Amino acid sequence: MVANVITSCRILFSAIIFLVPVFSPVFYGCYLAAGCTDMIDGTIAKKLGTESKFGSKLDTIADIVFVVAAAYKMFPVMEIPKGIWIWIGVIALIKIINIISGFVVEKQFVSVHTVANKVTGLLVFLLPLTMAVVELRYSALVVCMVATFAAIQEGHIIRIGKVK
Repeated sequence: MVANVITSCRILFSAIIFLVPVFSPVFYGCYLAAGCTDMIDGTIAKKLGTESKFGSKLDTIADIVFVVAAAYKMFPVMEIPKGIWIWIGVIALIKIINIISGFVVEKQFVSVHTVANKVTGLLVFLLPLTMAVVELRYSALVVCMVATFAAIQEGHIIRIGKVK
């Protein structure tokens, strides 16, 4: 129950992100708060023994709302180089192939939670926070390299049948 309230707060923070100016103090506050809720809700559910299918689905919905809100606000003002967009497309294609492969191998949709996937998520989250000190074209290269490794590793894990 507590974890679901925390997850629901991510949806609220994401809704506020839609309403405030991008890169304003309120934007950054809600962005950071939403990120923190994402990091702690699962841990709290596990520690309290309150993990549930509903909580898992709520977490996925909250993640999607957060990503959509942040992307909607940030993409129009970010100058993302064409090469990075192409690289992101390649990573997305690998991930789609992984989803299909996982379904073929496991006869269900699978999600592989590797350290590389978690590091990728953290780097993507940190990216907007670093834009004032590191040019996007450089920081995005690092994120894309890690994300590519994570996607390839995920595919390998699925194909060898080691999905947990």
